Amino acid sequence: MVRRGLGRGLDVLIPTEDSNAGGVRHVPIEMIVPNPHQPRTRIDAEELQTLAASIREHGVIQPLVVTRGEDGYQLVAGERRWRAAKLAGLTEVPAIIKEVAPREMLELALVENIQRADLNPLEEAQAYRHLVEDFGLSQSEVARRVGRSRPTINNLLRLLSASPGVQQALLDEQITE
Repeated sequence: MVRRGLGRGLDVLIPTEDSNAGGVRHVPIEMIVPNPHQPRTRIDAEELQTLAASIREHGVIQPLVVTRGEDGYQLVAGERRWRAAKLAGLTEVPAIIKEVAPREMLELALVENIQRADLNPLEEAQAYRHLVEDFGLSQSEVARRVGRSRPTINNLLRLLSASPGVQQALLDEQITE
């Protein structure tokens, strides 16, 4: 049995490009560009260096998820791993190639980060707002797609109208959502 680190959630949202479902290919790292819909706005440099050291020692354990782009591949999920692999000096990385529409790219990046509880509340709220405003999803649709309740989505979206001081306190973890 093959274990998939991203969980069943991502497989349900997008089909695998080839018939070898879940097949991992080695993709040249310079052929990958970042996901323009990445919800994460901050990446801790020290944590990235730590991950790069781990990748130097053990390689990339969990494949990236990419989609075909104009001149190569566009990252769908795994931006920290991709950046750390570049820092580690890798020339290629393991990747699963999927067919993904722009809205799905944001959804998948969001789901991956939520599954790891890796986004701060404002990043999560901004990603939800992007799905609502730019892709025309209702709060209920967003909730269903990312596995959250509609009230949770609504409460997080309200954080975006909080004062800059409150938002900074959230970022500094002086208060919680």
